Amino acid sequence: MKRTLFLMLLLLSFVFSLFSAGLADAAGDPAGALVLRASLEGVIGIAMEDHLAEIFQEAEKAGADVIVLDIDTPGGLASSMRAMYQSILESPVPVVAWVWPSGARAASAGAFIVLSSHVAAMAPGTNIGAAHPVTAGGGDIPDGEMAKKVTNDFAAQIRSLAEQRGRNTKACEMMVTESVSYTAHEALDAGVIDIVASDLETLVEAVSGRTMRLASGDEIRLALDSYEVRRYEMSPRLKVLHFISRPDIAYLLLIAGIYAIIFEVLSPGGFVMGVSGAVLVLLGSYGLRMLPVNIAGVILLVAGIAVMILDLVVGGVGILSLFGAASLVFGSLIIYRAPGGELLNMSYSFLIGAVLVLTAFFLLAAFAVWKSFGRKAVSGSEGMNGLKAVVVSDLSPEGSVNCHGEIWRAVSRTGETISRGQKVRVVKSEGLTLYVVPVKEENRTGEGEKS
Repeated sequence: MKRTLFLMLLLLSFVFSLFSAGLADAAGDPAGALVLRASLEGVIGIAMEDHLAEIFQEAEKAGADVIVLDIDTPGGLASSMRAMYQSILESPVPVVAWVWPSGARAASAGAFIVLSSHVAAMAPGTNIGAAHPVTAGGGDIPDGEMAKKVTNDFAAQIRSLAEQRGRNTKACEMMVTESVSYTAHEALDAGVIDIVASDLETLVEAVSGRTMRLASGDEIRLALDSYEVRRYEMSPRLKVLHFISRPDIAYLLLIAGIYAIIFEVLSPGGFVMGVSGAVLVLLGSYGLRMLPVNIAGVILLVAGIAVMILDLVVGGVGILSLFGAASLVFGSLIIYRAPGGELLNMSYSFLIGAVLVLTAFFLLAAFAVWKSFGRKAVSGSEGMNGLKAVVVSDLSPEGSVNCHGEIWRAVSRTGETISRGQKVRVVKSEGLTLYVVPVKEENRTGEGEKS
């Protein structure tokens, strides 16, 4: 009986172990392919470049089968653009660049990012292109050797990307040489992109089954019949950096910081304005470093600030300050009209309004500070000058006076003796000693009233 019971327990243990192993294997098997989805939205700069690097790290860590990048950008820094499309070209994981949602764009540098991807896709209602290099004023580069160099360099880059991904090199090159911009269906018909998809499900269905060649030379076939989508968001650190790289925010930080430093110079003391201004200027400068900036706009900004300071130095707020404010406004209008910056998404009404408000506040505050320079001191040793006192003990020439309800050591400035009870006026103070002169008119009036 015991032997039979032992054999039954042993059999149950064996069956249970097999069942547990089966469950473990089932739990270990993924439900399907892993699709890592992330967004590249906004100006292409250092923050966006770091964000893409973190996306690739997350894809490698999670074992993603494909990366889907939602693209919506007006362009940005050429250096960051090159670093980003080089990362995509060298990616061990297939990358699908999808211009999404409707109304989004892949303009200027964004077009290079899309064309470098293994699969280029667009949603209906989007556009791609307008990658022609322009002058700092926003116009075409004049004929000349430099114009040819710049245009040919960008054209060669985009041809190389199109050729590597098997796309229409001529149609892609026209985005640089002729500033052509395509709608989603125009880009598909021209061979610039591979897919038009309105939603992720349609996109994944169109991508599934495609064979792609990686940088290592290996070919991989995507099997996405069953898949899981995992969203990857930009880290808080990069969100902050990306926020200050917005054209309007970076500019306002810079202007507010400069004003704060000026206030510290005009009215030193607590260092709060100076330190705050320095921090704002550093943040604004960092943001501007991530943007294509027109040097003429920067010169106008600096000139505007310099003129306003000069007006304060030479005699208060006047006509020069108005010219300085005008220089700030015009500098704001053209500061981002640089190569890659002509398509930056920014609100000029907000920017101009904010500059006008900041300038008006600066002028009013600076005027108040300037007027205070001419006011009579009301504290300290200088605050005693001009005050009236009454002689407590004869000044011959030294004695004491009652000033502000306090007894002070006093000296007759003229050297004459001043009798007790007479009124005097303080003309100088040194430490705890007041130098006084008699107030003769009031003393005479007092004597007349006594008689």
